[in-house]
Amino acid sequence: MTAAVASLDAAAPDQDLDTARAVLAAEAAGLRALAASLDGAFAAAVALLGAASGRVVVSGMGKSGLIARKIAATLASTGTPALFIHPAEASHGDLGMLVAGDAVLALSNSGETAELADLVEHARRFGLRLVAITARADSTLAQAADAVLLLPPAPEACPLGLAPTTSTTMQLALGDALAVALLRRRGFGPADFRRIHPGGRLGARLRRVRDLMHEAGAMPLAPPDLPMDAALLRMTERRFGCLGIVDAGGRLIGIVTDGDLRRAMGPDLLARRVGEIMTRAPRTIGPDALAAEALRAMNQGAQPITTLFVVDTAERPVGILHVHDLLRAGVA
Repeated sequence: MTAAVASLDAAAPDQDLDTARAVLAAEAAGLRALAASLDGAFAAAVALLGAASGRVVVSGMGKSGLIARKIAATLASTGTPALFIHPAEASHGDLGMLVAGDAVLALSNSGETAELADLVEHARRFGLRLVAITARADSTLAQAADAVLLLPPAPEACPLGLAPTTSTTMQLALGDALAVALLRRRGFGPADFRRIHPGGRLGARLRRVRDLMHEAGAMPLAPPDLPMDAALLRMTERRFGCLGIVDAGGRLIGIVTDGDLRRAMGPDLLARRVGEIMTRAPRTIGPDALAAEALRAMNQGAQPITTLFVVDTAERPVGILHVHDLLRAGVA
């Protein structure tokens, strides 16, 4: 290796980092400009897309087409039925995928993408609402649209000024903004999200506590006057490493854990009552809480715990949940 090549190799990491930071700075500046430029046109676009009785059909060519695919996927996963149509394929039969009640979201930085022409003309002919994302207000696409979301002037992060970089980042972010605005309009919540995300870790975290908890006879419970020797036997039988303490009305008033036993260790431990050494006001959770909330409850505070009692609105235990249950379900 020559000295010149070695020098270039040594300098390359610093140059690469400088380039990366410059790209991110340029794209961040574009996003700030985009946020500042939003006006009533955005609200109009959300209203048009939200009013569609059919699907939101998203389309674009080249890099804009790749962004359009992601926008369609994000819309569909957040409660807005959507699909992607390739504009070139649309001209060869895929226009039949559009039906009455659909709305079209078309992406083209220049607004002059030839392949979009047939799709735009079809939307106009059949009265489908058309929302455009483009950088040119005077473009053919913008002039044909019912609502136009203009990308502000921003240099591409590519040093040649040619490769779509900043412009596609703005398109992607604008698509996310539309999807989240529509999500909020529809009142789309965690339960809705779970219905269309049943698989994988995300689906697991959206399961309800009642789906994972151990019920009735599995719960280790005792009154506060139970002697510690009997309490230890009950804790060992249930194998949760704890004992819930309930009052005469069946309300959970405390918990005895392995940690409580260690702190109370002494020659008179077995002669004491569980109510004397229990931790009062233990952490609990409701049966309709999400599994992810149960995991957060276990990990909150200075001392994480491994078990939660599940209680009803009257603080009566209806189940018990161990961190191993969350692990088996793929939550933790």
